[in-house]
Amino acid sequence: MRILGLDPSLTSTGWGIIEAEGNRIKYVADGIVKTDAKMNLADRLVKLHEGICEIIETYRPDEAAIEEVFLNSNPYSSLKLGQARGVVFLAPARYNISVAEYEPNKIKKAVVGVGHAEKTQVQTMIKILLPGCKPKNADSADALAIAICHNNFRLSPR
Repeated sequence: MRILGLDPSLTSTGWGIIEAEGNRIKYVADGIVKTDAKMNLADRLVKLHEGICEIIETYRPDEAAIEEVFLNSNPYSSLKLGQARGVVFLAPARYNISVAEYEPNKIKKAVVGVGHAEKTQVQTMIKILLPGCKPKNADSADALAIAICHNNFRLSPR
């Protein structure tokens, strides 16, 4: 089972792919899809969509998971994040890949054991859980954490 984790952002969407066989996981790849703030919104959304589609075509994940949105104090920023999330949801759906959502605290708890863990704690645990993995940045580390969280919850009885 190949799982694609996605940490949506209009500026830098993190992605990470793991392979899972039961509770055994293995690092496959990670990275970011960046857009230029100088581009108009529509072009940034297209670039984001194309980048995620390229990742899907290259790595052929079976399932995908995304971080649930949090409300920003700036409504304009929340709106832009919502638009980016829509594109991030759309890409796997167009390939008939199911997409699960997880709250940030649930992701941190699944990876670190504590729901209010710091980003550095998440990054450290990613390196422990996925030996040999050196995430490209905090966004791709978060995406790998989302993929790990999805694997944990897909295995547990509901």
